[in-house]
Amino acid sequence: MNGTMSNANVLIVDDERNMCELIETDLRLRGINSRWCLSAADAVEALHQENFDVVLTDVKMPGTTGLQLCQQFTESRPDVPVIVMTAFGTLETAITAMRAGAYDFITKPIEMDLLAITLRRAIEHRQLSEQVRLLNASSDENGAFGEMIGKSPAMVKLYEQLQRVAQSDAAVLICGESGTGKELVARSIHANSRRSEKPFVAVNCGALSETLLESELFGHVKGAFTDARSERRGLFLEADGGTLLLDEMGEMPMPMQVKLLRTLEERSVRPVGSDKDIPFDVRVLTATNRDLETSVAEGRFREDLFYRINVIGIQLPPLRARGTDTLRLAEHFLKQFARSERKSVDGFADGVAEKLLAYSWPGNIRELRNVIERAVALTRYDKITIEDLPEKISNFSARTLFLGGLDPSELVTMEEIERRYINHVLEAVGGNQTQAARILGLDRKTIYRKLKQDA
Repeated sequence: MNGTMSNANVLIVDDERNMCELIETDLRLRGINSRWCLSAADAVEALHQENFDVVLTDVKMPGTTGLQLCQQFTESRPDVPVIVMTAFGTLETAITAMRAGAYDFITKPIEMDLLAITLRRAIEHRQLSEQVRLLNASSDENGAFGEMIGKSPAMVKLYEQLQRVAQSDAAVLICGESGTGKELVARSIHANSRRSEKPFVAVNCGALSETLLESELFGHVKGAFTDARSERRGLFLEADGGTLLLDEMGEMPMPMQVKLLRTLEERSVRPVGSDKDIPFDVRVLTATNRDLETSVAEGRFREDLFYRINVIGIQLPPLRARGTDTLRLAEHFLKQFARSERKSVDGFADGVAEKLLAYSWPGNIRELRNVIERAVALTRYDKITIEDLPEKISNFSARTLFLGGLDPSELVTMEEIERRYINHVLEAVGGNQTQAARILGLDRKTIYRKLKQDA
């Protein structure tokens, strides 16, 4: 039995005892707890006494009708979805029910399988709404480390690692897909270290040519090259006493890798055009979205430099592996952009949270931030609606690993199953062959060989 359903509690309201008992019996067989009442007054009292995930009420009842009861419930307990049962399955009845605040409606005679599906959707909706409410009510919006946001198991594990790393002066290699927050992690390490009062300096190694990167890192003397009209200290010396982040480390040209290795080993820099070495005291952090172990194996990154910068390795989880952290981050960005846009947007309409959780977020936190900024700018309401989301998210359908059906003609070979699963794991880890190898229990070279055969 689905865990969502087995823990559910349903309140049935109908003036016909036989109908109540019939539904109760069917739900019990499906592992769903329920309680029934024969009048609206009893239902109101029951809702005050007990916690229910969904209310299932008949429309036609003496005294207070089901629609009136629905309206009363949605005003007093808007967190509990109401499903209306009616023998008059007309569009007019459905519209009236929805206007009264009903989550859904179902017609009599009731098809029990259809009722179970409708209840499951309502229960999942309620539980997700409760998660969002708890996130909104949380006074501690940030996570447990610096300015990072998130309380998922993956992030709690990361915080514990960062707490230990921050107390050390060892070199750290921060790995993760694009948009996972590698620079924020580096800044958090610096802010929690003994160097926090000294400079934090970051440079994107992939954004500069080899010549410019050398001058940027090591500095230059006046006249070292055509445009060198004055002396420049360089980032190693600018960060003296503090922390230097070398971002996009996997993009560094091979000749620069040689010069960087020498600099890290000797703890001194030689500015371009100078014959003197200048010592520095800097903690070096590096970051990359590349699989550097594979780059080493393929001869695109120096092995000796890799071990020099990878004394401690940190792997950042992608957003798709962080569960409801997606909603925490979405709420954070919503408040941020609502303030900057001066718009009174204060939450998400029904269905938006489900869409945000279902989407795979290949661009990670950076993509989520962009989506929320766009939604705040476009929305005409006080809450973000599904229509405010990009079509790729509003229409997203999660892919599954298809291995073949029961028809013998659909069945595939073990080799094909292996190929599909390797590609499935690679997609899940953002193409990182080293990480995929650990999950699959295969040597990285074996994966590389199989992928080459498949190409």
